[in-house]
Amino acid sequence: MRAAFRTGAVAAVAAAALIMTGCSADAGSGGSADDPVELTYWAWAPNLDKVVDLWNDENPDIQVTVNKQDGGDPAITKLLTAIKAGSGAPDLIQAEYQKIPTLVSSDALADLAGTSAADLSGEFPSGVWDSVTLGGDALYAIPQDTGPMMFYYRDDIFTQFGLTVPTTWEEYAETARALHAADPSKYLGTFSSNDAGWFAGLAQQAEAEWWSIDGDAWGVGIDEEPTQKVADYWGGLVEEGVIDNKPMYTPEWNAALNDGTQAGWLGAVWGPGVLSGNAADTAGMWKAATLPNWGSDASNGNWGGSSTAVTSQSKHVDAAVKFATWLNTDPDAVQALVTETGIYPASTDAAASTLSEAPEFFSNQPDFYDVAAEAAQSVAPFQYGPNVNVAFSAYNDEFAKAAESKTRQAFLDAVAAMQQITVDDLESSGFTVAD
Repeated sequence: MRAAFRTGAVAAVAAAALIMTGCSADAGSGGSADDPVELTYWAWAPNLDKVVDLWNDENPDIQVTVNKQDGGDPAITKLLTAIKAGSGAPDLIQAEYQKIPTLVSSDALADLAGTSAADLSGEFPSGVWDSVTLGGDALYAIPQDTGPMMFYYRDDIFTQFGLTVPTTWEEYAETARALHAADPSKYLGTFSSNDAGWFAGLAQQAEAEWWSIDGDAWGVGIDEEPTQKVADYWGGLVEEGVIDNKPMYTPEWNAALNDGTQAGWLGAVWGPGVLSGNAADTAGMWKAATLPNWGSDASNGNWGGSSTAVTSQSKHVDAAVKFATWLNTDPDAVQALVTETGIYPASTDAAASTLSEAPEFFSNQPDFYDVAAEAAQSVAPFQYGPNVNVAFSAYNDEFAKAAESKTRQAFLDAVAAMQQITVDDLESSGFTVAD
């Protein structure tokens, strides 16, 4: 089944029957130093408690306690259990963008559209803001960090073989062929079947819409032209043998980054941490560029990122919003987030003011964060759905087989399988799925 509608055409998502907005019993933020409002915040970012200490020192009337959680799925599962039980949920939670539809469909998040948070839209790139509004009028979180995709390449190897940095995917393919022909041991990159978020970002750049909402129905558009185009492209390069087909994060991949076998990597803005951790001896040899594009219009995808959401069981929504706004937009708070947790801020102004010096690993590229800002501003909208975990798991299973087979058709078949598995799961879970 494929959706016959698009997210941008849906103006009233928040009122749809399949997405129930959270409500709060007491939206007040009143408190005093003698009797402060006490908020709990579930999060997994490292050293976040040090950032929150800054808030607590300056705001005796609203005190926030960070409860460190296991990242990603475990925290979400724990929250959903508390919501279902009707007690034990925190006031705030660190929520990855792809998890927001799951939380909203379970009535776990408060709708912040009627609070001061609604005035923050101009602080963030439109593609990021869409991720916390689901393309509609409701507001389910305040963006915290983002992961615009970027192209990393070994500048020394490009110079050695006289290669130019590709700006389009056609040029990327030509560069991959030229490099592999000049030295058959080297590849410009690899197709990785073990990280669905990576592939989702590439599909997002091509303006894919894997999920969409129309009234009380979900649409699934994975097996449509944008994602088919991306899969066909990478399947063709793997079949041709000019791109590797090994997954990322393995010892073999790490070794390839170190010895130049992998002369490029399609990563995200947080890539310096990965490269410095896995290929420390290559510091100063890499450079970053924006992702190649499909045409003349700049577009990009996100790989990762999270937000600060207020739960539907919080009795202090306004106080929670006040804190979350400070955390993600105040220059001192964002600087502390960058220093202590290593994030790339979602706030455009905060990123510009706090990220003025290139990462140490990229000290040879002083304009690193200028490139990152360009990448962040061109992120395309992308709608996640309530069963993103199922679709991502299907990606890992189906594309592992496709990468092993090394045929273009297998890549297209993997997209079709992802579509069917995702639709079947939505229907079996009781969601209405559009024809």
